[in-house]
Amino acid sequence: SRSAMDHQPKFFENLSGAGKAIAVLTSGGDAQGMNAAVRAVVRMGIYVNAKVYFIYEGYQGMVDGGDNIVEVSWESVSSILQVGGTVIGSARCKPFRTREGRLQAALNLVQRGITNLCVIGGDGSLTGANLFREEWSGLLEELAQKGKIDAEAVKKYAYLNIVGMVGSIDNDFCGTDMTIGTDSALHRIIEVVDAIMTTAQSHQRTFVLEVMGRHCGYLALVSALACGADWVFIPEYPPEEGWEDTMCVKLSENRARKKRLNIIIVAEGAIDCHNKPITSEKVKDLVVQRLGFDTRVTILGHVQRGGTPSAFDRILASRMGVEAVLALLEATPDTPACVVSLSGNQAVRLPLMECVQMTQAVQKAMDEGRFLEAVRLRGRSFENNLNTYKLLSHKRPDAELPKTNFNVAVLNVGAPAAGMNAAVRAAVRVGMTEGHKIFAVIDGFEGFARGKIKEISWGDVGGWTGQGGSILGTKRTLPAKYLEKIADQMRTNNINALMVIGGFEAYLGLLELSAAREKYDEFCVPMVMVPATVSNNVPGSDFSIGADTALNTITDTCDRIKQSASGTKRRVFIIETMGGYCGYLANMGALAAGADAAYIFEEQFDIRELQANVEHLTEKMKTSIQRGLVLRNENCNENYTTDFIYQLYSEEGKGVFDCRKNVLGHMQQGGAPSPFDRNFGTKISAKAMQWISKKLKETYRKGKVFANTDDSVCLLGMRRRNLVFQPVAELKSETDFVHRIPKEQWWLKLRPLMKILAKYKTSYDVSDSGQLEHVAMLPKEAETGAI
Repeated sequence: SRSAMDHQPKFFENLSGAGKAIAVLTSGGDAQGMNAAVRAVVRMGIYVNAKVYFIYEGYQGMVDGGDNIVEVSWESVSSILQVGGTVIGSARCKPFRTREGRLQAALNLVQRGITNLCVIGGDGSLTGANLFREEWSGLLEELAQKGKIDAEAVKKYAYLNIVGMVGSIDNDFCGTDMTIGTDSALHRIIEVVDAIMTTAQSHQRTFVLEVMGRHCGYLALVSALACGADWVFIPEYPPEEGWEDTMCVKLSENRARKKRLNIIIVAEGAIDCHNKPITSEKVKDLVVQRLGFDTRVTILGHVQRGGTPSAFDRILASRMGVEAVLALLEATPDTPACVVSLSGNQAVRLPLMECVQMTQAVQKAMDEGRFLEAVRLRGRSFENNLNTYKLLSHKRPDAELPKTNFNVAVLNVGAPAAGMNAAVRAAVRVGMTEGHKIFAVIDGFEGFARGKIKEISWGDVGGWTGQGGSILGTKRTLPAKYLEKIADQMRTNNINALMVIGGFEAYLGLLELSAAREKYDEFCVPMVMVPATVSNNVPGSDFSIGADTALNTITDTCDRIKQSASGTKRRVFIIETMGGYCGYLANMGALAAGADAAYIFEEQFDIRELQANVEHLTEKMKTSIQRGLVLRNENCNENYTTDFIYQLYSEEGKGVFDCRKNVLGHMQQGGAPSPFDRNFGTKISAKAMQWISKKLKETYRKGKVFANTDDSVCLLGMRRRNLVFQPVAELKSETDFVHRIPKEQWWLKLRPLMKILAKYKTSYDVSDSGQLEHVAMLPKEAETGAI
């Protein structure tokens, strides 16, 4: 659909906002990350020479006018990135629902020459904005008739452009995989669940947790997936008739299996199939009456809206804020009001009303009892979550399971990464459901060679989702020097397929094993790799398990350091991050923490660049923001070490600022996995095991598995919008083996974002953005990588 002229790259420097005025407001319920979006809109707007205004207190402020609508500067949005909620306030507004109220609002905007609105809120707020836009020319004519504005103004401000961003912790908006605030709300829920786990274990208790989500079960569903809850109640998928018996049977079976705790998660809007509410109290009473278990209810309430935004939400909101300004600059009277949203790992623009209509269609389907339809309308990501949860939470009786007589081995390779255990758990349980025997290999390829291998069962992996590190144990050793011994072990234990969860070493390991197929028949079996490394440096995948947790650790630490720096004033911190030669953690950490610079291997820098950074910080110290933050990837340059940069900054900054340095080290590999890593690890691993089953069936001939084609050794990765299986042989050409990184990395495109938000002049290729897409009802087969 793109015309011929679209083929030259489009650069954002060529888009000017001169003479335009953009106003930003937050409306509806607050959500963590709204401030990051506000900051991005303000800075991007000022960057392209537009005037930018805050509208305080949502639509109420737009109607009241006066000092609720103020022009803002670059520094107005300093230090808000790490603050939850919204600093410009949000209010429910009755007057804006009336034409009178909207007339007053239009007058307030026209008086300031504002014809571009960026609205951050839920579907109600966005629908209101769209109505305002449709009425705009009529409102202006009415104002002219009343003599409040002149005919010139009616012509000059004839059109109102609107771009929306969805800020809502419920993730209840169709058309976007993640709304701003959802990931942070999951962080709050998971923190609470992890804390409750320990007390429940001590007393053999059952806990009923009530989470937010009046009309949408996303938070309940994903937190149930992420903590391996025993049962979950959501509005879109009510339990079948007689669920009370089924649930009690399951809880008592778990107790009999020596499981000391039960966790039941209830969305506040949970209903049964007759549309009657299921409350947390009702669930508790049921468990107490029928089973006599010691049961407690915890209602999380507004805790879920609070706290600092997660790294994911900060990056999401920053990306969306910048995209929103681009959309406003490119808007014409004929383009419909749009929302900027996320599909897989891609920022897209969608017509606002299409999204709203689809969101309302879900509610209608639920009201009319068409629950399967409601789940489908929620989108692929929601449906995947539900199917994965159903697969992993209920063990079918042995008699019902198919028997394939295939043995599958699972191992961890490389450095530990948070979320590996969630991936192992999913692999074991899905594998057993498919009818295989699953063997766990201890300590990677080295352990494999030594015969450290044992069968693992459903119950063995209970409670693993929330554990950091690698319970199976992991080693960096490659298989090449142990080929003979590993082949022996494969033969002895009759292993018919391999699943390797790990980082770059796992990828190298699979290349070595597939090369050894000529010599050893034992390696002629299906093999699959699931990427897990904090460095996120595995070719063939945009994300790897563990990177999100590490990013959150970096972001939290940077927040604390910034706080200390703003106390002492005029101080610059230089922080070294991990990642090998891959700059993902340094670059994304810088974006999420609001750093001034990030030095990475992928973008060569010289003394002139260092000089420019020092001068930039010297200028910054003259403003009201008297602190600096610089991130450096551990291997970005062998001569410009962290010490070197620290000494250079100290010398050049004499009399202006002083310096401190901080090496984050191995704390980046530790910690409990973030909700994203638990969920991503669980879903990607389940999919990998299903692929193994399919390959085993295809390659089973005359009583034996024999697979020696390239497509039987794959890496499962997330590429833009899809989870794809790629033969490792084909990934070779995409790999820089010397520096252990992919030759092309998607996140380098976000590098200019960090520079723009830190006030550097830079070039930014925006050829990707700008096409308005449509909300597609996606076919069942299209599986996204949306988490």
